[in-house]
Amino acid sequence: MTRRAAGHTDWCGRDHRCNLGEHRSDEIVVDIAGRARAVLVRVRTAAGRDHAEVRVRVALAPAEVAARRQLVGLLGDLRQAVTRAAIAGRPRPRKAA
Repeated sequence: MTRRAAGHTDWCGRDHRCNLGEHRSDEIVVDIAGRARAVLVRVRTAAGRDHAEVRVRVALAPAEVAARRQLVGLLGDLRQAVTRAAIAGRPRPRKAA
């Protein structure tokens, strides 16, 4: 992405979200009414490193055993998603000529 005047990126929200040298995008929201909500924000730190900030809220079952089962599944899925994103960000080795 290119930088614009005042150091903002093309995706930067350019408002109160930018502070302390950080740049933050508009929120991308996935909302399943009454059941779940996820919010993703792209962040560039003052050091120039880009990150994805993700908040997830999921309605849990009223029964404790079922709620714990949901949490175990959610943690497993989050671990897999974070691992997949980290691997995708690694540089690929060059093929030998």
